[in-house]
Amino acid sequence: MQGLEGKVAVVTGGAGGIGSALCRRFGAEGAAVAVFDIDHAAAEAVVAEIRAAGGAAGAFAVDLTDQDSVVAAVAAVEDNLGPVGILVNNAGWDRAGAFLDTDRALWERIVAVNLYGPLHMHHAVLKGMVERGEGRVVNIASDAARVGSSGEAVYAYCKGGLVAFSKTMARELAKQRITVNVVCPGPTDTALFRDFCGEGEYGDKLRNALVRSIPFGRLGRPEDLPGIVAFLSSDDAAFITGQVISVSGGLTMAG
Repeated sequence: MQGLEGKVAVVTGGAGGIGSALCRRFGAEGAAVAVFDIDHAAAEAVVAEIRAAGGAAGAFAVDLTDQDSVVAAVAAVEDNLGPVGILVNNAGWDRAGAFLDTDRALWERIVAVNLYGPLHMHHAVLKGMVERGEGRVVNIASDAARVGSSGEAVYAYCKGGLVAFSKTMARELAKQRITVNVVCPGPTDTALFRDFCGEGEYGDKLRNALVRSIPFGRLGRPEDLPGIVAFLSSDDAAFITGQVISVSGGLTMAG
């Protein structure tokens, strides 16, 4: 894709299932990849894969819930790899449960990762993009933001907020030619999804029910996401901003 080679791409949650797939794709496209993850050893493993394939990458330990940690990590990227040209807010966390059975401590943890994390990242990265007059932001939300999801009320609340925030940033930053778009995965076979479903008979029933409801007849895979994210980060998508795209095998068809 045009315009990715030589760019610095920051991917949060870069050591996870979807995150690592995104990082490997950016590396293959010639971008220098900053793998952001709270698990530094896991981030280093992804970096080793990218370098072994001939790409450039660096691992950065960061707690997205801590603004100072985010600011320091972004500064370290710019010192080591160069100005950030692409930001992908991919990190997320959830724990399933009926809303009325949850408590404030759980809400605050979910909000800290899924809502404040991206806010911290935008605030730390966008100032430099504005100064340079260019940049690409892709926020990984969820189809839970578009249609709701039983057992994920607070997570959906955060992801819905991320969609609205992204559209607002797209409007505010359009004159600087900075694009901001959203990708919404449907049910995707990741560690987060498996944790959400749980083990045993109940988990199997939930997974099977979801598979039956997806027109493609399978769960999403991490490898289903990098293509659209790389496209939205490229020069090929220079006139696309404020858009929300589902990657769900047809489960969600929103106009």
